[in-house]
Amino acid sequence: MVTMSWKVEVDGGTCIGSGMCAALLPEVFELEGATATVVEGEVKPDESVLDAADSCPAMAIEVTERGEVIGPRP
Repeated sequence: MVTMSWKVEVDGGTCIGSGMCAALLPEVFELEGATATVVEGEVKPDESVLDAADSCPAMAIEVTERGEVIGPRP
């Protein structure tokens, strides 16, 4: 059985530190100083991760699956 996972990255140069991602998913994101970071770079597929990417005001979160960008959604 193949276990699916998503890769999550925050662009530290783009992040404005709003903290929305950390508030939505503290198990995935944390706010360190003025920017957010990812706690775990790979996560189980979860709609909440895409919601966090969608809600980032700076569009600094990227979610990929097998190298294809799936978040933020258009």
